[in-house]
Amino acid sequence: MFIHLIVQISGSSQERLEHLQKMIRPFILRRLKKEVLKDLPDKIEKNMMARMEQEQKELYQAHAQRLALTLQNQTEEEFADSRFQVLSELTRLRQLCCDPALVYDNYEVGSAKLDLCIELIQSAVEAGHKILLFSQFTSMIEILTARLQKENIRYFVLQGSTKKEQRARMVEEFNRDDTSVFCISLKAGGTGLNLTGADIVIHYDPWWNQAVQKQATDRAHRIGQTKKVTVYKLIAKGSIEEKIQKLQETKKDLADQIIGGESVQLGNMSREDMLELLDVK
Repeated sequence: MFIHLIVQISGSSQERLEHLQKMIRPFILRRLKKEVLKDLPDKIEKNMMARMEQEQKELYQAHAQRLALTLQNQTEEEFADSRFQVLSELTRLRQLCCDPALVYDNYEVGSAKLDLCIELIQSAVEAGHKILLFSQFTSMIEILTARLQKENIRYFVLQGSTKKEQRARMVEEFNRDDTSVFCISLKAGGTGLNLTGADIVIHYDPWWNQAVQKQATDRAHRIGQTKKVTVYKLIAKGSIEEKIQKLQETKKDLADQIIGGESVQLGNMSREDMLELLDVK
């Protein structure tokens, strides 16, 4: 209900905004982490833009244009029936942002975001930092670990198939040894891990479920952390990732005015919403 009200109030007057605040205040009880854990170090969040090179950009645009054309030619009924197929195509666009090798077996040109991530990790390791590296795609984690191995950077990997005993051992070792990077599948590492040995968190492929990303970040930014935590979101410039990020920020700004900081999650998107995200020129 509140999300519906938030959407409806967009563009309304200050008087209406204040009226809505008064209406919902009795129903909302919020305690921020910084209010409960007053000694917890700061958390700094940064968006890092990766500019796709020519071949990666052309592959992305070709897929985006094809999906946009399909959506433009669909009726509302056809769109409703093909929703799962459309979501699958959106996932493919995200994979192209990460590394086209996730979509094309013979692709060997490289990925702007992959290069940015490795450069960021190298700089962090040289400065003595420890990093949590999250991705939603297990195949992307395989590519990342291959690059880390090539650069002689020590790492652990945690995925859904990792056994409980091995999981606990890696967490303990990471917090006390000189392993620099912990690569974690987002679904496997959202909760239940205490990795305060890290002070840098990298979300390789951020998406619209900010709650899951926040839970992942909290593996480092939690009780026991003594250092400032820096969180990087890697975003392919000019892509659907950038569009989603801007939409999240807009919704969060509106939510901040009303309930004090709870970000609004995207609901079911319409065909027009999808076309706006694709933003095909």
